[in-house]
Amino acid sequence: MGAAAITAEGLAKRYRIGEQRAAYGTLRDSIAASAHRLLQRDGLRRHHAREEIWALQDVTFSVGESEVLGVIGRNGAGKSTLLKILTRITTPTSGRAEIRGRVGSLLEVGTGFHPELTGRENIFLNGAILGMRRQEILSRFSEIVAFSGIEKFIDTPVKRYSSGMYVRLAFSVAAHFEPEVLLVDEVLAVGDAEFQQRCLGRMEDLSSEGRTVVFVSHSMPAVARLCDRAILLDGGRIVRDGPSEDVVAHYLQHAHGTGSLRMWSDVASAPGNDRAKLRCVRVVTEDGALVENADVRRPVGIEIAFTLLRPTAVVPKIKVTDPQGDVCFNAIDTDSRWDDPSPAGDHTATAWIPANLLNEGLYTVDVDVASLEAGRFAVHARMRDAVSFHVLDPAEGDSAKGGFVGNWRGSVRPLLDWTYERG
Repeated sequence: MGAAAITAEGLAKRYRIGEQRAAYGTLRDSIAASAHRLLQRDGLRRHHAREEIWALQDVTFSVGESEVLGVIGRNGAGKSTLLKILTRITTPTSGRAEIRGRVGSLLEVGTGFHPELTGRENIFLNGAILGMRRQEILSRFSEIVAFSGIEKFIDTPVKRYSSGMYVRLAFSVAAHFEPEVLLVDEVLAVGDAEFQQRCLGRMEDLSSEGRTVVFVSHSMPAVARLCDRAILLDGGRIVRDGPSEDVVAHYLQHAHGTGSLRMWSDVASAPGNDRAKLRCVRVVTEDGALVENADVRRPVGIEIAFTLLRPTAVVPKIKVTDPQGDVCFNAIDTDSRWDDPSPAGDHTATAWIPANLLNEGLYTVDVDVASLEAGRFAVHARMRDAVSFHVLDPAEGDSAKGGFVGNWRGSVRPLLDWTYERG
């Protein structure tokens, strides 16, 4: 990481809830104020004490050149406020922020577009605002239009564009005018899946070219894939700052109430029916220790403890979901020990996921205790999103990535045996 492209020191932003007085008055403001005074005089309007909230409090961080920073958190955590301060749309109540280099930003659909102008005219307008010469804009024009995919409507006023068309053109303009720093808000959620993938690819290209990207999103897989580092905002404060995989895992596990351990102390309220009840689900290492961050080079076990209330032929089952929310795999224990009814009482089964199978990222696990009846599952106890764990690569020793340090796509990345012949 090079020198700091973005520096924020003690940023804070306070907003007043309810009525706010503008710095200058308009005729509409004067009429509204007169009406309010009449209502108060007639007792028709109650007086409320003004409340204030802090959208940001003491936010300090820096982003290096060519670094991709993800900003995550719940709605209202302060993410968009932070970007608006960085782009000088709003001023902080206290603190300071400094950005070095040309800034491209995409904060809201159609930001910077004039609705009466065509898409073509808005491209030239945005380029001029960024200080680009006409020849520079012309050299990028075809590439911008092709990326946006709206060639047919480029000479149509943008007020007639759909929200998807707006965001396509807006992102294309922001990302192709060679900004040193690109700030992108959750507006990408407006685009379709194919365009979102192209946007993420473009941001990866910008990062590899030495540009700095700040990416605000609720898409945790996108943040984990794209960002080197992430900060987690909660209540306007930074509560976690570190590698994106760690921060995303922490956020998901706390936001969804899942971790590497799930226990039920009360049999009556535990998941299950009159045949089987779950007692505990754990993610464990080979020595039986509880683990939240699993080493990709080591096996990881999903331990299922359950109680059979009467003798029943059952089989334990797991379903593992990858960081993109897709099913990575299902697995059951096919050993013959489950063919006959198991006695009533406590049982524990552990499914071992081999080393160097799963890719890096956060995985969630559903567990079942079921019977096989005519080739179909009759579920007796089930817990969706029972536990979660994060797979990490320490970048040393045996790893399917070898010396590669970038993101490795896919749900699995097995360490395969290779054969080789020369000639």
